[in-house]
Amino acid sequence: MTRRERPNIVFILADDMGYGDVGCLNPESRIPTPHMDRLAAEGVRFSDAHSPSAVCTPSRYGILTGRYCWRSPLERGVLYGYEPPLIEPERLTVAGMLGRVGYHSACIGKWHLGLGYSARAGAEIDFARPLPWEDASRAFEEKIDFGAPLTGGPTELGFDTFYGTSGCPTCQPPYAFIEDNRFETMPTVYHDTPALFGRRGMMAPGWQHKDADPHLTRRAVEYIESRAGSNDPFFLYLSSDAPHEPCEDSVTPDFARGKSQAGPRGDLVWLFDWMVGEVMSALERSGQADDTLVIVTSDNGALPGDRLPGASGMAAYRTYGHSSCGDWRGYKSHIWEGGHREPLLARWPGHIAPGSQSDELVCLIDFMATCAAITGFELPDAAAEDSVDILPALLGKTSRQPLREDLIHHSVTGAFSLRRGDWKCIFGTRGSGGWPPPADGLPDPTGPGQLYDLAADPGEQVDLWAERQDIVTELGQLLEGYRREGRSGPVRGEAS
Repeated sequence: MTRRERPNIVFILADDMGYGDVGCLNPESRIPTPHMDRLAAEGVRFSDAHSPSAVCTPSRYGILTGRYCWRSPLERGVLYGYEPPLIEPERLTVAGMLGRVGYHSACIGKWHLGLGYSARAGAEIDFARPLPWEDASRAFEEKIDFGAPLTGGPTELGFDTFYGTSGCPTCQPPYAFIEDNRFETMPTVYHDTPALFGRRGMMAPGWQHKDADPHLTRRAVEYIESRAGSNDPFFLYLSSDAPHEPCEDSVTPDFARGKSQAGPRGDLVWLFDWMVGEVMSALERSGQADDTLVIVTSDNGALPGDRLPGASGMAAYRTYGHSSCGDWRGYKSHIWEGGHREPLLARWPGHIAPGSQSDELVCLIDFMATCAAITGFELPDAAAEDSVDILPALLGKTSRQPLREDLIHHSVTGAFSLRRGDWKCIFGTRGSGGWPPPADGLPDPTGPGQLYDLAADPGEQVDLWAERQDIVTELGQLLEGYRREGRSGPVRGEAS
């Protein structure tokens, strides 16, 4: 097969997979990840890659728009199920951009960026109330018209087709699949016995949490096979639920149970690796592997392990001797490295050198500018304001000048940090900025923070905030400038 000028692009996103979960990044991992290890062996792995946020919704917003989510109405936290669309209808997304240069695109899996629901006749719902919301009550859900079309979703934001769920399919209602803009089977049953740490809510008849990711994988494989022979390239955004909690056998497919030495959560990481393998096999069977850029990563850091009810602190987690975030400090939701330093693997035969490694500072928010560079699309200045082209790092083209001078991190409580070179400055908290132990409250913008030299102290143990106030002031001013200016990426020209 002759390689296309523009490759197919497959972006596979795990939910809560940590740096230490993947074998090629952590030789001590207690979870087999043969497919991701193979992908790294045939491509590149990054050691300093980060998500735009330490939690789910804002990271997904950043990946698909190239813009930090804290610039949107969701300034902290995540969406809980029935909030309105978070991505502005006029905003250019990766899918919309690729569509302009001839790509067909599919969004398959967890969306978690809000959808436009409708109220039943005679019911009133304030969909305009400020974000973030709380869990939906049964009384609230009973006001929803699940038969009405959903608005503001993937097919209105550049994707040609969507098949997936509104939020986490194992713990977040409504528990039902959506095809394009309607529920495939309407959620008509109230699910009042959720799995551990799941949420009650409306569910489609016959729904089984454990079947969600395997079913989504089959749909992804079918989509890949349907594009074989097409003259147009495709973009597939595949978003799993695994290994998001609940981490227990009831949400784990039978064929995945016991596949790791790290308990049910480890088995769910194995399941995500299986998904990667199914996609790679489909590309090879359909003759499209050589024409496809495959990227595998996660939306934020991991939880320590299986969470237990009735316990507190680290005693609430079974880790099985496995370090889900590797040697990095912290976990999902935290402002420390474990909250946002991610596995990032990519394969593109003939372009990415097999077995290569990059230490370049990169962020998943850079996906949009990188796709623009790959396809020759000229991004308008009013799009992807925080995205940087990292194509040279993918292709192994090193330079004395870093592709990214700096990077902003953000925790679930809204705590900021700014990384510039080896310095990382955390503002407004002396704690984690998140909820796994040690839990933290909302940041205090006037209070002290933390400063670390990651070259000398990658574990963030030696706080230099008091000793290096010159660095604190410099990075604080830089962060405020980026917040005020509405962008941190390069200026590209006139808005269009």
